[in-house]
Amino acid sequence: MSRRDTLLHHATQRTPRYTSYPTAPHFHEGVDAAMLTGWLQALDPARPVSLYVHVPYCRSLCWYCGCNTRATTRAEPVAAYLEKLLAELDLLTARLPGRMQISHFAMGGGTPAILSPDQITRLMDAVRARFEFQPGAELSIEIDPRHFTRADADGLARTGFTRASTGVQSFDPAVQAAINRIQPWELAAIAFDRLREAGVSAINIDLLYGLPRQSTASARASAEAAADLMPDRLAVFGYAHVPHMMAHQRLIRDEDLPDARGRLDQADAMEDALTQAGYQAIGIDHYARPDDAMARALNTRTLKRNFQGYTTDPSDTLLGLGASAISALPQGYVQAHSDVRAWGQAVEAGRLPVRRGVAISDEDRIRRAVIEQLMTYFEADPAAIAAAHGLPAPQADLSALEQAGIVMREGARIRIAPGYRPLARLAAAAFDAYLTTGAARHSVSV
Repeated sequence: MSRRDTLLHHATQRTPRYTSYPTAPHFHEGVDAAMLTGWLQALDPARPVSLYVHVPYCRSLCWYCGCNTRATTRAEPVAAYLEKLLAELDLLTARLPGRMQISHFAMGGGTPAILSPDQITRLMDAVRARFEFQPGAELSIEIDPRHFTRADADGLARTGFTRASTGVQSFDPAVQAAINRIQPWELAAIAFDRLREAGVSAINIDLLYGLPRQSTASARASAEAAADLMPDRLAVFGYAHVPHMMAHQRLIRDEDLPDARGRLDQADAMEDALTQAGYQAIGIDHYARPDDAMARALNTRTLKRNFQGYTTDPSDTLLGLGASAISALPQGYVQAHSDVRAWGQAVEAGRLPVRRGVAISDEDRIRRAVIEQLMTYFEADPAAIAAAHGLPAPQADLSALEQAGIVMREGARIRIAPGYRPLARLAAAAFDAYLTTGAARHSVSV
């Protein structure tokens, strides 16, 4: 079987994206606010943490979106949400062992830049009053170029943001119409110019393949147009069509979506366009300029993977604020209520708004390390990882992937063969002890 036929044969298998292990479908209600309080109090105050703030509001809803967000043109819901965010920040920091340092700060959504410059300043003042930012800490935020003014850019720079990320998805007008996101190239260029003029010079772009009415030529053209904007990093994701979970995705017709062959052609075309433009492939879906911190982290093997995807953040603790936000601590994972009303009611009652989570065992940590290395570096030595924990190597059935030529063994080391980068999730899934339950909840591998 040729490489292409092998890729097509495996492309539709459903696997997690492995931004955590165990993955979110295996979180449960056995982890509650009291347990999170104990985990927070046990943190080492000398070790830095990351802080993530989720803002689940946008001006309009894009039909492809799989995020926890809602559309609003009114200022009142956003202002009310900010008040509860500030209250949750107090609840969280009251349970920490001291004033801690932040190594990385990110705001996502939704569109967190829906907050006004004054509101963002108020939020960041509150964060700085409770935490200390490490020198050189990265502060990032997601923006929407369709609603991004010069005052917005100046406000982000004034409050210390160093990186902005935007979801372009596609520059094809027909695709944009099919996903309800009209965003010409020129509009993105204006937003990026405003950011750079204000001093926010690090910029990310997200692109999608597998969108309705998208062709291979269209996907390549969008990647080339995105590269012309000279972002530092790009992420190229496959569109996950899950209308049974996201009702607004029912507005996208199944017959307008490409098949597995079309998705693979689009992914290959976008990768070729970006690597020809000088970007280095990072993991399964990211690209960075060779002088970017992410490319350097890959080369020095300090790159990590968390709920925000690939990251240069060195912290092993990620604290989440906001509805649906997930926290990752040494002891396990915790997710807040996704429903804004339930989240807000818990905060107003003075409770950490915990909905579910999972404590992790030593075996989980070993399997997580193997999965992260496979997803990040396309190789791992399970025996060496397990030995460092004083435990035997985890068992995994890789025989089918080996027979297909996707995985190679070099002694105890497992390598994903060149050319099979898109199938890294399959190799990772072989080490997932929980995958037999709930696999259908995940997206296709390519």
